[in-house]
Amino acid sequence: MNTIIPDNDKQLNLTIDKFFKENKIGTLLKQCNFNKDKGFSCIMVLKFIFTLVFTGKNLFRYLDSSNIKAELAKDTVYRFLNSTKYNWRKFLLLLSSSIVKNKIAPLTSEDRVNVIM
Repeated sequence: MNTIIPDNDKQLNLTIDKFFKENKIGTLLKQCNFNKDKGFSCIMVLKFIFTLVFTGKNLFRYLDSSNIKAELAKDTVYRFLNSTKYNWRKFLLLLSSSIVKNKIAPLTSEDRVNVIM
């Protein structure tokens, strides 16, 4: 997957790509009405935002820095985050349930007594 942020930290980019692939983020986005109107795909914009969070960068500061030629405009990110046609609640529910089912549940032994049924 191409990245919008320069490869300053290749390991972080590989980890984020692995997370997106393992959790089928592209499929989840499609199920929740995320689709491309123009320009960058929704998965690319989401990966850009995701990468900013884990690198500790601020969107405004990143786009304002003089040494980086930003391919992504501020308006693109804001349109993506504020679109009313995207079902964010469904996306977060599907993603969190997938993570619990595939990552957390296998950590619990089958022999363990469940308190909540």
